[in-house]
Amino acid sequence: MVFSSHLFIFYFLPIALTLYYVTPHRFRPLLLTLLSYLFYGWANPAFVLLMLFSTGVDYFMGLRIASGQRMAESDRATGQRMQRRALAISIVTNLALLGFFKYANFGIDSYNDLLSVLGWADARWDMALRITLPLGISFYTFQSMSYTIDVYQGVARPVRNIVTFACYVSMFPQLVAGPIVRFREVADQLEQRSHTLEKFARGTAFFSLGLAKKVLIANPCGHIADTCFDAGSVTTMDAWYGLAGYSFQIYFDFSAYSDMAIGLGLMLGFVFPKNFDSPYHAASITEFWRRWHISLSQFLRDYLYIALGGNRRGAARTYANLALVMLIGGLWHGASWNFVIWGGIHGAMLALERLQGKANVYRHLPHGLRVLLTFAIVSLAWVFFRATTLPDAWTYLSALFGIDGDGASAGLLRGILYQPYYLGAILLAAGITWGAPQTWDFTRELSWPKALWCSLMLVLAIAALVTQSYNPFIYFIF
Repeated sequence: MVFSSHLFIFYFLPIALTLYYVTPHRFRPLLLTLLSYLFYGWANPAFVLLMLFSTGVDYFMGLRIASGQRMAESDRATGQRMQRRALAISIVTNLALLGFFKYANFGIDSYNDLLSVLGWADARWDMALRITLPLGISFYTFQSMSYTIDVYQGVARPVRNIVTFACYVSMFPQLVAGPIVRFREVADQLEQRSHTLEKFARGTAFFSLGLAKKVLIANPCGHIADTCFDAGSVTTMDAWYGLAGYSFQIYFDFSAYSDMAIGLGLMLGFVFPKNFDSPYHAASITEFWRRWHISLSQFLRDYLYIALGGNRRGAARTYANLALVMLIGGLWHGASWNFVIWGGIHGAMLALERLQGKANVYRHLPHGLRVLLTFAIVSLAWVFFRATTLPDAWTYLSALFGIDGDGASAGLLRGILYQPYYLGAILLAAGITWGAPQTWDFTRELSWPKALWCSLMLVLAIAALVTQSYNPFIYFIF
């Protein structure tokens, strides 16, 4: 079930909110958990069992870590050993689940490709069945695992009530595409949170603007991108047009989901962290990663980069850590060498900027040009993110720089792509990206004009939803 669907907007959400507000406070965690399981298991109920398993492991390992902490007061060595074992079980279990369901097919395909290159095709491992990727597993395994790490580090209290913990892991607003909410950020809210008209109104505004960004901007930009990337051969102008479409699609698609998730959280009394901070305003790749998918950036920084030593072990180790974290970040996004290369590009740029010192690689350029250059680098890296295969990525890059691509179907493509509707979507996306306030800031203080604007956007988005058959959520597949 996706937020931008009739099923969610007209049925699930009204029923969920009604049940939530008529339910006594002490039963709301259980209700939210059950609603979230229904939301998550709508397409495939078997996926709920997987999430329940991960939830159960981390819940009991959190209690085990707490027991080890108490034991350490009298027997330090035994207590610490108990804590380390419990943490290891949590991390290994979650990474094993993620690794099997997300990377097994990729590993087998890479193994078979290597054997083919070596001339040992007879030793290939052919599988009749493929492993299905459960929706949101990249998000909820990270979120659940962060709980045991935080308890181990002493920055979060262990949860005694398993329903409370299950509610934290499964909350439907941010379950399948983030933001990645760490337990310490909502621990107190799970026990006690305020429900006010002001908070609900801001949540409704967040959801309305997010739905409008998704349906009115991301979807038409996505159509442009799909048409160009799937054409096989495009002219240089069309290639850049398609790349701009994808750059805007992925931003508005993902930030729209985050807006809607934050808005739904506010409707339920939760305050989730900000996940986007105008990333295309960034004047360097370092700044970009402070603004893009903030919850993932902070997760990788706190639980991986710092654990690897961060910048405390010399310059060479720092650059290696940056590169490794971004390579892993790329692989987290998808089981493909394309994503590894995408992560490698960002890792190399982060290391270069740190080597130069505070992005001095751009020091001779005015701020506006630094922003444009950063956007160009990010967009070129998106080619590997969007292309289906590595050869497809190279073909598209060749078209971008006029090296290849005869554009045999250019006339047909332009008849489709350069209609006023799609050109308007690109211009609107650019105008909002660099000229409009963020949803976070726009909804901070609501006035009647703002409320009417949000209402209009909601009506237009729903009206457009009726006519659109193209309605993907990019990050659902990660």
